[in-house]
Order: sequence, then C-alpha cells, then structure tokens
Amino acid sequence: MTDEQYMKLAIEQAERALEKDEVPIGAIIVYQDEVIASGFNVRELSQETLSHAELIAIQQANKEIGSWRLEDCTLYVTLEPCPMCAGAIVQSRIKRVVYGAVDPKAGCAGTIMNLLDNQRFNHQAEVTSGVLEKECSLLLTNFFKALRERKKH
Repeated sequence: MTDEQYMKLAIEQAERALEKDEVPIGAIIVYQDEVIASGFNVRELSQETLSHAELIAIQQANKEIGSWRLEDCTLYVTLEPCPMCAGAIVQSRIKRVVYGAVDPKAGCAGTIMNLLDNQRFNHQAEVTSGVLEKECSLLLTNFFKALRERKKH
C-alpha cells in the first residue's frame, strides 16, 4: 500500500475520535506491510494526559510485537506529533513517521522543532510530512469551528 492509502486508515481512526467528540487525531502503525496497531485521541474521554493517538498505537504495537522496540515500523498520524509523542517515537525506535497536517502550536517533527531528527539522541526517525494534508487539516478545522459554534450558544 502507499503512504496515502495508509493515511486514509489513520483518517478513519481520527473519524472515530470525532464520533466521540474528541479532537480528531488518528494513528496507525505498520510493520512488514501490515497494520499492527491503531489509536485515536481520547484525552477528553479518559481525562488522561497520555491519551494521544500515537501513544495508544505505540502501546498496542509493543504488545503485538512483544517488544518496546518498534525498529522496523512506520507510524502514520493525521497531525504532526507533539513533544510528548515525538519523545515516545524516539524512545520506541520507530523507523519512519508519516504525518498529514502540520501543528504550528506543538509540532515537533519539523514545525516548531524536529525532535525526530536530533543527532544528540540515540535514535532518529525519517519524517514524511503533508500526506493527505488537506483532508487531515479539514477534519481539525471543522471540529474546532463546530466547537466554537457550540460555545456561542
């Protein structure tokens, strides 16, 4: 499958978050051309800081592989990883990260900084950005627009 096809699966995860009135962010992890884990943002539902899509997917992948090392995996996520998720990506040794929309407020895979390509860490991940960016951005824009409308009433 192509990056775009895998990103569509991450978008499906983001849509699941949207159904639960969560910020629509979704992630999947691919190992040997097979989706082994998925996750979507549930921070409001769980009221837990660590409930980001990437972290949920990483934990599932750890269980699926039976290791904390995800060295031959690719993470697809609809929004550029934040500092917390970028740190988890480095720690889990994920080989490649593909994201859709940039995050100008918290993006740590190239926008504010790139924690995934910092040579001072013992691991770096290859980053591909902007895959289905318009679709990923639109999910977020529409969610926050609707949220603002609800708050007006």
